[in-house]
Amino acid sequence: MHVIGGTASTSLAERISRELGNAPFAIPFTKRFPDGEMYVRVGGRFEGEDVVVVQSTRADQDLVELLLLEDAVREAGARKVFVVVPYLGYARQDRRFFPGEPVSARTFCRHIELDADVVITVDLHSRQTLSHFSKPAFEASGIPAIARLLRERPLDVLVSPDQGGVERVKRMAELLDKPWLALQKKRIDSEHVELSIPTSLSVPIEGKQLVIVDDVISTGGTIVEAAKLLKKRNVAGISAACTHGLFLRDGFERIKAVVDEVYSTDTLGNPAEKASVAPDIAQILLREATP
Repeated sequence: MHVIGGTASTSLAERISRELGNAPFAIPFTKRFPDGEMYVRVGGRFEGEDVVVVQSTRADQDLVELLLLEDAVREAGARKVFVVVPYLGYARQDRRFFPGEPVSARTFCRHIELDADVVITVDLHSRQTLSHFSKPAFEASGIPAIARLLRERPLDVLVSPDQGGVERVKRMAELLDKPWLALQKKRIDSEHVELSIPTSLSVPIEGKQLVIVDDVISTGGTIVEAAKLLKKRNVAGISAACTHGLFLRDGFERIKAVVDEVYSTDTLGNPAEKASVAPDIAQILLREATP
């Protein structure tokens, strides 16, 4: 099995290759033509080989690069192409909210799977997105990666910033054998939320080390408000952890101003990257590999 790391996921791709028993790893040659179009080239031939292409699609150009890489390894004779998209951009638009809108998640799934035999992604916004793939598609979880990290960090109570994240925090609590609680959230607009602590709080938090757990941190607004709210209960410390750390604009700095530590996995390069999903992705690859 060969591993190709796209420019958006080079470091993670190399970690995956190590988890696969130091599988051959390569970085494709890329450049831009004067008109802005992208050029990619993969080295060598892959006749009869399984090839893993790793590329997050946070930006539009990342998707273009991924599609070109898929075609390139097919042209190079790959027997089976595994496409790993650690962060799947446009996945939040998983349904039509207003007339005339596209279902962006469905559109991207259809195009990504064209030259793929198997697709693997991590912590989708909605599991329904997997149904848009007609070929085998799997969702790795970022929860075990964060749990492996938190075992080595101060932690008494896990916190979900809203009811939508209850299943996530419950699973992590089971892995770490820790109590958890979920805040109540009312969204004001795309960047502002109103949070409250449940009146019937069964888990004591005064003097405790808390970790707020989310799947995606975008602007950081929810995490900031959650930290401010929890600090009023005289907690010993607060950290924040997520799978996908976008940290848009000054999001990272805003969060760091109100918490002790910020942790994320390596699905996207960012200053909080401290846990790796490579072992979890490699496990799926080894299971689905051609005998």
